[in-house]
Amino acid sequence: MILSRFAALTLAGTLAATAMPTLAEPAAKAPAKARSAANAAELARWQKTANGITIMRDKWGIPHVFGKTDADAVFGMIYAQAEDDFNRVELNYINAMGRLAEVEGDKEIWRDLRMKLYIQPADMQAKYAASPAWLKELMKAWADGLNFYLYTHPDVKPKLLTRFEPWMALSFSEGSIGGDIEEISLKELEAFYGKPLQPTVQPALADNSNALDAEPRGSNGFAIAPKLSASGHPLLLINPHTSFYFRPEIHMVSEQGLNAYGAVTWGQFFIYQGFNDRAGWMHTSGGGDVIDEYLETVVERQGKFFYKYGGEERALRAVPITLPFKQPDGKTGSRTITVYFSHHGPIVRGQDGKWVAVKMMDEPMKALTQSWSRTKAKNYQAFYKAMELRTNSSNNTVYADADGNIAYFHGNFIPKRDPRFDWTKPVDGSNPATEWQGLHAIPETITLFNPASGYISNTNNWPFSSSGANSPKREAYPAYMWALPENARGRHAERVLKDAKALTLDSLIATAYDSYLTAFEPLVPQLTKDFDALPSSDARRTALAEQVASLRAWDLRFAADSVPTSLAVYWGQEMVAANSARARAAGVPTVDFITSSLNADERLAALASASAKLTRDFGSWKTPWGEINRFQRISGDINQEYDDGKPSWPVAFTSANWGSLASFGMVAKQKTKRIYGDRGNSFVAVVEFGPKVKAKSILAGGQSSNPASKHFADQAEMYSRGEFKDVLFYKQDIEKQLERKYHPGQ
Repeated sequence: MILSRFAALTLAGTLAATAMPTLAEPAAKAPAKARSAANAAELARWQKTANGITIMRDKWGIPHVFGKTDADAVFGMIYAQAEDDFNRVELNYINAMGRLAEVEGDKEIWRDLRMKLYIQPADMQAKYAASPAWLKELMKAWADGLNFYLYTHPDVKPKLLTRFEPWMALSFSEGSIGGDIEEISLKELEAFYGKPLQPTVQPALADNSNALDAEPRGSNGFAIAPKLSASGHPLLLINPHTSFYFRPEIHMVSEQGLNAYGAVTWGQFFIYQGFNDRAGWMHTSGGGDVIDEYLETVVERQGKFFYKYGGEERALRAVPITLPFKQPDGKTGSRTITVYFSHHGPIVRGQDGKWVAVKMMDEPMKALTQSWSRTKAKNYQAFYKAMELRTNSSNNTVYADADGNIAYFHGNFIPKRDPRFDWTKPVDGSNPATEWQGLHAIPETITLFNPASGYISNTNNWPFSSSGANSPKREAYPAYMWALPENARGRHAERVLKDAKALTLDSLIATAYDSYLTAFEPLVPQLTKDFDALPSSDARRTALAEQVASLRAWDLRFAADSVPTSLAVYWGQEMVAANSARARAAGVPTVDFITSSLNADERLAALASASAKLTRDFGSWKTPWGEINRFQRISGDINQEYDDGKPSWPVAFTSANWGSLASFGMVAKQKTKRIYGDRGNSFVAVVEFGPKVKAKSILAGGQSSNPASKHFADQAEMYSRGEFKDVLFYKQDIEKQLERKYHPGQ
């Protein structure tokens, strides 16, 4: 399992950001009392390392970290991350180690229990001890960089973690948002362990926490072969759709061959999505099926629990887990829960008189190794070798390199299974035939290498439309090798790429922001047909005539000054809100469900409701989209608040639900009249791999989470327009647009 696959920075009720000094300020000198927390040997080591590291902040505040060794670069880049947002760095590790209740109170003990089913300090320490020397050095440098930051910034008060240990890096070893461990429902975990256990009567609990998202979590990745580019060099689009501010932008360089630029998940020491001087990689979610549930038949004898396997009974392993939590008076309380494990994994819920065990990947050291090694891979062979570790759980990878290669890996960690079973549902844990049979080798998985079409795309959709006529064939693979169906973005990507020619960085950006909304292509004609079929005496003919005429004349393209975009999106939102439960019950994505399963009355009623809501909130349903859809950043809090009375910028692109390749959606509960995006395009980059790397990027808001910093929102207006900045990849270019140059601790 990749334990880092959780949305640490979107947790409800998480902490407000700690105020940080502005980037232009040198760190305050630590008083003797603060310095005494570290011993003389540590201080000497930290200072010596810091003196050999240079951090160059460019005019956007992006840190470019230069060190002699890879470990130096790690020290410097994690120090720079802490400067920009220590709060997010710390929170990710509080959550990863199952310690959130120590800060937030007992309401988070079930989240902590879920993490501690897999993360225990003694186990992580043993894995650290067994790690190769080079990886230990990186983990030591990571801890040293954070500890040196805290030492030199006594004004920063950690919520919990006042000292970082090298082994902690293993608790957060891969940088995705959401995923593996979140498949374990917190509600069902609490229902199972929150009352005395019975061996056969635990019911299945209805829970929609892991249902199809109203606002998709995902990403777009495009790789363009030399024959489709104007320069004759390959291009790569890196377009993760995450919660905003989930990753900052960073550049790390060493004299040991490291030269990586891109997005790093707060607190980690490797570039998660990015490029080096020869190759680039983009991860999208939604690969193969990587998690399975096993129905265990449990019996109790003399206070102990056993489960059936084959012709025998095996004892369930009982493990007491202590969960400290913050009490209302500020003191620490604790609760100990005994959890049970079969050989398949931890028991997490009940269903139909059975206990359900979850099996997933649990290889943190290998996962961290793969996450690091791909950043240094300079060609396809080296990148492929990193992929052979097979610990990039559930992610797809879109790849391009300076040799002219483009490639695609649909998933990476794919267990072999008996295809006779339906792996989308829990299987019989007593049947040995349901065991995993090792992992699929990469050639057995769904891959592409230099397809004749000259392009590769993935939009969290299935892989069978990734390269036009050269896409993998669905019938060639077992069903468990792909998890998600086609989506509106996938259909959109195929249209804009299949006839693309002479692409440049700028035209690739334009392609990635193409304004067509494919989801409305079937919906609008359905609506106009419904309206045209109404009898002349129907009052709806008068009430909805203008709205239907507006949508009938619409070109299905978003624009800030477009009234039909506003009407269509609000109409779609009304249909999604009214039908999401039905869609989940049918196991169909909600937008697909409203396209295929609604009747005329439902569609027309949703349009009337949308019109009324627009009129109520904005005075008229004829309100341009840019007046409604806005980007706003007014605090450094992890859970953003929005205010219609404070400055914001119009955004033309829409939620990914409607087929917009550039994604901008709101997940937070809406307390405002306007829509303020908080998920979608976050860090976006386009890269050309030639003799020299050329790249452009944009970051939601800005690099710093401190509202007092000029880099808090200096990219906001550009972001709202889909306008990119030039990436400063070479030192001479950084020097020309340099804001500050310093050693950590200065």
